[in-house]
Amino acid sequence: DRIGADGMPASAPADEAEVAFLVQDAHQGRGVASALLEHIAAVARERDIRRFAAEVLPANSKMIKVFTDAGYTQKRSFEDGVVRLEFDLEPTDRSLAVQYAREQRAEARSVRRLLAPGSVAVIGVGRTPGGVGRGVLGNIRDAGFTGRLYAVNKAFPQDLKEIDGVPAQRSVREIEEQVDLAVVAVPAAYVPEVVAECGEHGVQGLVVLSAGYAESGPDGRERQRELVRHARAYGMRIIGPNAFGIINTSASVRLNASLAPEMPRPGRIGLFAQSGAIGIALLSRLHRRGGGVTGVTGVSTFVSSGNRADVSGNDVLQYWYDDPDTDVVLMYLESIGNPRKFTRLARRTAAAKPLVVVQGARHGGAAPQGHTVRVTRLPHATVSALLRQAGVIRVDTITELVDAGLLLARQPLPTGPRVAILGNSESLGLLTYDACLAEGLRPLPPLDLTTGASAADFHEALSRALADETCDAVVVTAIPAIGDASTGDAELAEALRTAAERVPGKPVLVVHVELGGLAEALSAAASTAPQARPKPSATATRAHPIRPLDFPAEAPPEQSDTSESPRLIPAYPAAERAVRALAEAVNYSQWRREAAEPGKVPEYEDIDEKGAARLIDGLLARGQGLTLGPDETCDLLGKYGIQVHRALHAPSPDAAADAARTLGYPVALKATAPHLRHRADLGGVRLDLTDEEQLRRAYAELNELFGRPEELRPVVQSMAPRGVDTVVRAVIDPAAGAVLSFGLAGAASQLLGDTAHRLIPVTDRDATSIVRSIRTAP
Repeated sequence: DRIGADGMPASAPADEAEVAFLVQDAHQGRGVASALLEHIAAVARERDIRRFAAEVLPANSKMIKVFTDAGYTQKRSFEDGVVRLEFDLEPTDRSLAVQYAREQRAEARSVRRLLAPGSVAVIGVGRTPGGVGRGVLGNIRDAGFTGRLYAVNKAFPQDLKEIDGVPAQRSVREIEEQVDLAVVAVPAAYVPEVVAECGEHGVQGLVVLSAGYAESGPDGRERQRELVRHARAYGMRIIGPNAFGIINTSASVRLNASLAPEMPRPGRIGLFAQSGAIGIALLSRLHRRGGGVTGVTGVSTFVSSGNRADVSGNDVLQYWYDDPDTDVVLMYLESIGNPRKFTRLARRTAAAKPLVVVQGARHGGAAPQGHTVRVTRLPHATVSALLRQAGVIRVDTITELVDAGLLLARQPLPTGPRVAILGNSESLGLLTYDACLAEGLRPLPPLDLTTGASAADFHEALSRALADETCDAVVVTAIPAIGDASTGDAELAEALRTAAERVPGKPVLVVHVELGGLAEALSAAASTAPQARPKPSATATRAHPIRPLDFPAEAPPEQSDTSESPRLIPAYPAAERAVRALAEAVNYSQWRREAAEPGKVPEYEDIDEKGAARLIDGLLARGQGLTLGPDETCDLLGKYGIQVHRALHAPSPDAAADAARTLGYPVALKATAPHLRHRADLGGVRLDLTDEEQLRRAYAELNELFGRPEELRPVVQSMAPRGVDTVVRAVIDPAAGAVLSFGLAGAASQLLGDTAHRLIPVTDRDATSIVRSIRTAP
């Protein structure tokens, strides 16, 4: 073939390029070519290349498979002993699924290496008690870490062999075995040397506890960027810097590489906290509220990321998505570095297991010091709406985070909003009833068992409520028993547990004004219960994880079978807290049912994207700014199939009359000056003008109210059919990407904040839900 000056075949179209890969033998079979194809395709699309062509020998079946497995629409031909593949680079559902699956596997694997290491070196262990390094070393040892542990400090004497029973070395280089994870607790000035030693020794990951990075100012931010560059050069991932540490309670690992003084109980909750202080508070609350020895409300893994220079909440979500030891994910986030990716990952994770998030620093409008992320310009309420669209259970406080986690960890999801209320206090029952109404639930009339109710009475009432087909969940209210409280609590807990076990498909919650005794008794009842219990019913939502939305070609991850685990009934000290947690579970359950059929992005034949691009290029070439006038806006909208009623300029009353005769009555007269646009309440819009006399009168009134026509910029426009005025906006946020908002027109909606939001692209189901989700919807 003839080769042009640009190196391309002379006959190749301008939007087509040839693609080929040369991968060394030692690196073949590792997905290198697949990853390169993905990245090269993205770069090509940015440069207006829309098609790739590849010529491959028939014997090179592995390379042919790379192209065919990528998921693009392909055309294959065979000529002169060569297989020619041509494929469009426009992403398809299958190509995106392939990309997301590869991304998930890679990121989850990198986090798994950090959380389940076979060997750990703590670098910066002091010889005397106290200090961060010595403390973390003791925490790892006391937790019963199943792998090899080493203490490292270049200040150790040559003859020092061990410290606190742990082998001691002056450098990680002196450790003969492979080191999977290094916990770095040295001053920031010494970290580069440590990173170099770890990289040269083949360490796979770092947990950097050291402070003095981006949280300390501009110099620290540059030091943090250099830390990440240095670690990535060796292929190491970093948690931190300024991190609190990580915990893995799995019996096969038992790692407490954190500043937490005690190893949490093993459980089914994955916990992520950007703040170490909040992480400690969450661990402490889960420990206090869980009670007993079963660990049913303990944690599977815990990550406190600090400045989050490398490993973020997104990476940990990728790990938890298919982690068989995690059933519920709780996250405390002070900033979201990549909201668009986070919502995509959250949507997929929430399709398999509950994800509860509390956001800190909601009103400052900036990320905390040390969190080097793009800051969204979207209001907090908008970000919250987008998270809920992705299936995230968003709560306001860490108390609500724990409340929701306790319910979701061992109770089935409710299949509807109907709530039965029973208890031995009429007043507490009424408070629960009011709380249900406030949260949008549908409570049944409370059943008062009177203060003299026995444990057997509770058992019988709960059994009847759970068997009632008009009930989706039960809230039991209880006041302290008279007499031996410990005996009464134990009997009541056992009665509630045995009744709940008979109908495992409905959640049960308890409101008890003296939380401690009954909560402990409920956990004790769970710990002493027979380990086998009936399988969840076919109607229990937990028994039917739905297909993840971003993996159309794959099944959801296998979740652990919790049917053989004791069923913990969560207890709450206030009706409002219990009902709030239940309401979140109801909303999440409804989202899961709706997300099972996410809908489709509509395709329209009358959209002229190329014409719109040419129009925009022409407007930008004028150099007159980026604000479009009414005519230009109408032209652009028309390219996308949105026909706007024609408007004619009316610089004088006579011009207005001529325009009306051209358009035909009835017409509208509008002032288009920026301060009057869309402000009918100020009198700048006159509607339903049916003749010239009304038009001229309206024109004179506008002049009298607001001034000269050249300042008003009046236009005459055809009247649209009567309907409800709405406002639809689309914005590009620097962090969240393209966002669509919808609300009713007028100042009232703006003042009340009655606007719904969705990430673009919007499916037909999204469009329906966004219209129905505003408070003013019928």
